[in-house]
Amino acid sequence: MKNKKIKPSPAAPYSKAHEKYLKKLANDKIFVICFQILILVAIIGLWELFAATSVVDPFFVSSPSRVFNMFISMVQDGSIWQHIGITLLETLVGFVIATLGGTLIAILLWWNRRLRKILEPYIVVINSLPKIALGPIIILWVGSGMSAIITMCVLICIVLTTISMLNAFISCDTDKIQLMKSMHANKFQIFWKLILPNATNEFISVLKINVGMSWVGTIMGEYLSSSAGLGYLIVYGSQIFNIDLVMTSTVLLCLLAAAMYFAICMLEKWHKR
Repeated sequence: MKNKKIKPSPAAPYSKAHEKYLKKLANDKIFVICFQILILVAIIGLWELFAATSVVDPFFVSSPSRVFNMFISMVQDGSIWQHIGITLLETLVGFVIATLGGTLIAILLWWNRRLRKILEPYIVVINSLPKIALGPIIILWVGSGMSAIITMCVLICIVLTTISMLNAFISCDTDKIQLMKSMHANKFQIFWKLILPNATNEFISVLKINVGMSWVGTIMGEYLSSSAGLGYLIVYGSQIFNIDLVMTSTVLLCLLAAAMYFAICMLEKWHKR
């Protein structure tokens, strides 16, 4: 009798219940996206309608068509790209410095418990301090312009990053730490193999928070000391009562912040694979 080759059986198909569940998840995702787009379209449409019918005064709120025309005129003269580039550079530099610096400080405080107990009240006080009040001091210390703006951005983000990451490090399961100690793992091995992986989700959350906070810090800094950037355009537009310029700069800020946030979301999806 000839030996027959046994072919591997194909992968078992999903059960009907599982297929129904996956379909429900896909439909829910489509529904959420469609509803988000619908809300955005409704806001823009109502804004344009109210401005066109003088329900609200366009002098104070502008309109989507006027914002678009202002953007096109600034694109044509090339001025908008300089302002976008400067604000984006300031935000990204402040974002990176604050995120990395806050994480390193959190690692140091986790590593040395005595130092953590000494500095903890000062961190709380610094976090509660309104950073805008430090504006004049920052200008005296680091000078005006981009350096002051980046410093403001870092000050707003770094304390929050430190507190969030430190809490993530401390909240690691103590039983797992004791287990690694019983296996003669040193402190670096415990941190690298257990504490740091356990805090990855919190780190992603910190990145999402810092996206918004870094833009806030940058615009606050540009309010205080700047000669270019989207924050500068908002201040300049309000001074000359050009609401179209103010709203155009504000819309661009929203788009840039959204793009940065979606980039972090893509990083999160990549991490979860």
